[in-house]
Order: sequence, then structure tokens, then C-alpha cells
Amino acid sequence: MTATHPETGITPQTLIDRAIALRPKLIAEQAATEERTYYSPEMHEEFRRAGFYRLYIPRRYGGYEFDVPAMMRLTVEMARGCPSTAWCMGLASGHALQLGSWWPEQAQSEIFGDGDFRAASVAAPIGFAERTADGWSLTGKVSYCSGIPYSTHYMGQALTPGEQPGGPPGPLLLFYAPRGVWEMENDWGHTIGLKGSGSHSITFDGGTIPAHWAIEGAFMVDMPSDDGTEGYRLHGNPMYLGRSMGPFTMSLGAAIIGAGLNALDQLEDELRAKQTPLPPFMPRFHDPDFQRYFGAAKVKLAMAQAALYRAADMHMELCERAADKGVPFSYADDWLVGGIAREAYIFAWEAMEQNIWRTAGSSSTRDGERMQRMFRDMAMIAGHRNTQLRDFAYRELAAETFGIPRDPGTGNRQQVLRGN
Repeated sequence: MTATHPETGITPQTLIDRAIALRPKLIAEQAATEERTYYSPEMHEEFRRAGFYRLYIPRRYGGYEFDVPAMMRLTVEMARGCPSTAWCMGLASGHALQLGSWWPEQAQSEIFGDGDFRAASVAAPIGFAERTADGWSLTGKVSYCSGIPYSTHYMGQALTPGEQPGGPPGPLLLFYAPRGVWEMENDWGHTIGLKGSGSHSITFDGGTIPAHWAIEGAFMVDMPSDDGTEGYRLHGNPMYLGRSMGPFTMSLGAAIIGAGLNALDQLEDELRAKQTPLPPFMPRFHDPDFQRYFGAAKVKLAMAQAALYRAADMHMELCERAADKGVPFSYADDWLVGGIAREAYIFAWEAMEQNIWRTAGSSSTRDGERMQRMFRDMAMIAGHRNTQLRDFAYRELAAETFGIPRDPGTGNRQQVLRGN
């Protein structure tokens, strides 16, 4: 099956320019997006027309097949208008990369269809999957499904039955399930930030998927590509030879860096409009201390952005090396790329906390203020579970460097006890 492109002559810059053009509207709708808990149906149609959802989708299924750097730049610009919207849209459209990489042709053709595809995803298992005559029955619940309001599918994991009843579960099942097999709950919007990110829970009540829509014994954040991938053999694009921890962490980094730039834009407006609190009274942008605060934040966010974009380029270089030279994209490669992105978004949060927030003043903390919303959104991203992987990632990279064996099934490392 080959789908028709929705437009011709589109480049990554076309999509980025469209996101920049939408910035005023995204800013104007921030409050309504939080109240609704996801962006509006009208904005959804804007994104469809703009082609944002098709960035990672293979060309044969009506997508643009653009690369990871393009997705990161698009997400940054979206978040510079509304971080919640960027999170909701970016994560749901971003999981086309895994489908295009890992699933066989029949599944890709059926799931992508004509290219109208979006899929929220969470690494935590939903519950259990039971075999049926021709597939799997899914039962359970999972929360934090960012992007689910407009998702056509869900990419998830489930536990399979173990060998003994009541014993340990069997291997994980990685799957796609269409809307209708799961139901979205109205339970989002009560967190400190990203209230408009559409991160609702979903429930599964025994609905079924075909067997070829699932991969047994697969873990989405540690999917090896040493022997090539179904997607690379099908599409011939090295982008579909990569792993997933790096792109996932980069997507979080793009959202928080865009939010930081959003806050910096607001701070610039405030420094132009407000007077210094102490004499000699003057516009704040003339005051040396306010200049220093603003300049420090600008440099820090620019450095975070540069690190993020370099990580995206590294990811593609590793994919191309695997295709051209047969050097596998390794677990260590993936965690290094992801580690750079993680450092970038932690640094972006520190720019907000140390430079922007301390400078904005108490008037910016009122409910409904854009600066307060950016602080809340960035605090939410800074507290994401991925941040908690920082020390673990450091240890993993060291262990890989020193050749300490790892069991891919459990992630456990061989420990050598030192003698007296």
C-alpha cells in the first residue's frame, strides 16, 4: 500500500515556520487549553493541515519521513507558544518513529493506514495480555497517556501469563491498540503543570488486537537493532535503525527548552514595560542587574538548545553509521544521546529557576499569568521520571565503558566483589 502525500514540496523548515506562525494563537489559547486539559479541536485541525502529525510517518504511508532533528526543532517552536500543546502533540505524533522502525510491513500498513496516525504511549505495563485464537486480549489501566485525546492508537506494554499460575509473569508484550480497544478517562488537569497536555488515563476491558500488532519479549526503551530492523529493510531510511531512549528524552528536552524560551520572551516584554523597584527609576531593561539576569538566562537556554540539537544530530549519525558501516546502534550509544538531552533540559530548568523566575517579580505569580504557567509547566517536566534516571544513566554509561556484563532481559549487572 502506498498513500498519497497530503502536500508536495514540504521541507522540515516549512513545518517549523508554520509552528512559529501559530505562536501568537498558541499563547492566546494557553489558559483555555489548561481548562480543557488538552488543545482545542480547532487547533487539532490546524496541526493536521500543517502536516505536524506526519513528520515521522514513512513516505509510503503518506508521511514526510523527516528526521529526529526536525522533530526536535518543531517541538521547541511549539512549546515556545504552549508547552502543554507541544507535549500533547509531540509525544502522540512522535511514536510513529517506533512503529516505522520495529513492526513488520503488514502491521505498519494496517496501523498507519493513509497516514492519519497518532499514538500516545507509556512504558509502564497496562496490566495483562491473554492469548486468543488469532491475537491478544488486553485488560488493565495505565495513566499519563500524554496525547491520548487525539490519538488514533496507543503504543503500550502488557504482562503475559507466566509458566505457573500465580507465579512470575512471562515476557513483556509490546503492542499497538486502536481507539475502541481502550477508553480514555476524564482524569487529567490536577497536577501543578502541563495541565493541558492531555495526559489522561486509559482503560482496557478485554478488547483484542491481531497477533502481528504485538511483539513478544520486547521492551520499548531497550529495543535492540543490532541485526537491522523491519523498518529499515522496508523503507531503506537509516532513521528507522535507531533506538528509543534518546528520542524520548529529547522530546522532553525540546518541550522544556521551548517553555524556557517562552518564559524568556515574556520576561523580555516585562523588562521593557516595568520600571525598576528602587531609584533611580528607569525601564528595567536599562538596569545592569536586570540585564545580567536576562543575559544569563538567554545564554543558558541557548546552550541547552545547542546541546539538544547536537544530541539529535548524534542520533542520526549513529543510525547512518549502522546503515553504512554495519556498526550497531548500541545500548550505550542510546543512553549517551539521551544523557545529553537530559542534561540539557535540567539546565533549562535551572535557567528558569535561577535567572528568569527570580527576576520576574511577584506580579508574575498570579493565577492566569503566562510566567506563572511557564514556571508550573517547567517544574512539571523537571520532575518527570526521566530526570530520576540521571544517576542510573551515569552508572550505566560507566558500566558499558568498563565492559561490565549486563543481562538484557533483567538489566542486572554482574557484580564483582573486591577482596580484602
